[in-house]
Amino acid sequence: MAKYKKSHKKFDSINVIPFIDIMLVLLVMVLTTATFIKQGVIPIDLPNAETADKKDRQKEVTIYINAKGEIFFEKEKVDLGRLEKELSSISKKRTVILKSDKESRFQNFVNVMNILKHLDHQQLYIVTKQ
Repeated sequence: MAKYKKSHKKFDSINVIPFIDIMLVLLVMVLTTATFIKQGVIPIDLPNAETADKKDRQKEVTIYINAKGEIFFEKEKVDLGRLEKELSSISKKRTVILKSDKESRFQNFVNVMNILKHLDHQQLYIVTKQ
């Protein structure tokens, strides 16, 4: 029988090529996701169309009650009857903003709220100062 010598191979160097490959893949992934995070969305340039419908944006209507108790609908002075007529002519989906002076009588505020409730307007904001 022949004797076999055990040969021990010393590792004089480490093969770093697979390590570099993994690091490059990780670098590409980090740079790609960093641009998405920075912009918040994936950037796209939408095509143009001549027949595209623009969304009909209905603006808000504002009712003001000043310190004297005068009521204004969109900066036009109105009485309660005219206010009810104006509010009945607008869509129930439109937002109504009510701005009342802190010195005005509470009854004026209640009168306007009664009209809004009677006409079933549910999109209502009451504006105050902080």
